[in-house]
Amino acid sequence: MKKLDDYRLVWDKQELVPLVIGGMGVDISTAELALEAARLGGIGHISDAMVPTVTDRRFRTRYVKDKLKKYKLNVANSDKSGVKFDLGQLADATRMHVGRTMEAKTGTGMVFINCMEKLGMNDPKATLRVRLTAALDAGIDGITLSAGLHLGSFELISDHPRFRDAKLGIIVSSVRALVLFLKRAARLDRMPDFIVVEGPLAGGHLGFGEDWRKYDLWDIFLEVKQYLQAQSLNIPLIPAGGIFTGTDAARYMAAGAAAVQVATRFTVTRECGLPDKVKQEYFKVNEDEIEVNLLSPTGYPMRMISSSPAIGAGTRPNCEAFGYLLDRAGNCAYIDAYNREVERHPDSKSISVPDKTCLCTHMRNFDCWTCGHYAYRLKDTSLRQPDGSYALLSAEDVFNDYRYNLESAVLPLAASS
Repeated sequence: MKKLDDYRLVWDKQELVPLVIGGMGVDISTAELALEAARLGGIGHISDAMVPTVTDRRFRTRYVKDKLKKYKLNVANSDKSGVKFDLGQLADATRMHVGRTMEAKTGTGMVFINCMEKLGMNDPKATLRVRLTAALDAGIDGITLSAGLHLGSFELISDHPRFRDAKLGIIVSSVRALVLFLKRAARLDRMPDFIVVEGPLAGGHLGFGEDWRKYDLWDIFLEVKQYLQAQSLNIPLIPAGGIFTGTDAARYMAAGAAAVQVATRFTVTRECGLPDKVKQEYFKVNEDEIEVNLLSPTGYPMRMISSSPAIGAGTRPNCEAFGYLLDRAGNCAYIDAYNREVERHPDSKSISVPDKTCLCTHMRNFDCWTCGHYAYRLKDTSLRQPDGSYALLSAEDVFNDYRYNLESAVLPLAASS
């Protein structure tokens, strides 16, 4: 069998190592992680999830504080319809996040940004347009559209001078979703440059229902491939979700994939944005401690570690500061769940919300430990130290393990670090 490095993803005569690091938010896929992928000749993602929050942390801006100050009198009000983002500040934050990353880029690879449609931000169309446009303005190499059907997303940027220059792609989990997107794209005579086919073993939000166990990435990948062939569409396919080893990656490449997208193994690298103590939780997790639940206010199932502090927390909705999941009417499923529990326990100083979580607050605080199905295998990729902790890995070591290794078993990488 050939190894992953025997293949290349070719775009416009540019040859890339066919390995993509997925865009994990909030700032879990850091600029540093994406830049390592680009330096090594592959593709790295940053995420635009809660981008004003990210720039506050990284560049000492005050977007969150200013927004909270503006709307602080509304904190006790369950009606969040008037809590709006300043679109100028949103554009500035996106340009800063993307621009600083692109300025630091070296190597022959690319940096993409992952853009979630489900971040409604109380004005889904306007805020999505700003995020997409600002990323293109700042020189991003490509955009991956995620967490939604994105039927109107191409139209939002069709007048941008880089609309046909930047690499634009979408994540789908079925042929049906892809067909809907391609029909809309055809109206603009602009097909996607790539399609990420994500299976049910991926981390974070899933493009499946509660019956996710019925589906298999390999089968979906082949169905999408056959559909494209039948339509005479030569669009690069990138499978994702559960590709844990170089052997896994090489199998998809041999079957016609243009590249593979991976993420979970990079959560325990030094370049990942998770705090070190959380990375240790990822190392320690066992298979029975990984669950798929419906806690996300988006309505999508979400895979996470069952000991995540976000599960069952009774955090007061912080929409005046954040509010990234508010729909166009200012609603969020967590607000409803929180208010229900407050009414049930009027005398309690603290409450627990069992069925939803304040995703904005907990993702911002790294308390929602999303992961891929095979996170329980992370302990096999490192060496345990005398104090019981695991040695953190380098992104380069993990990248090269995918690239060159054809062992069916994962070997401890820390031995060579």
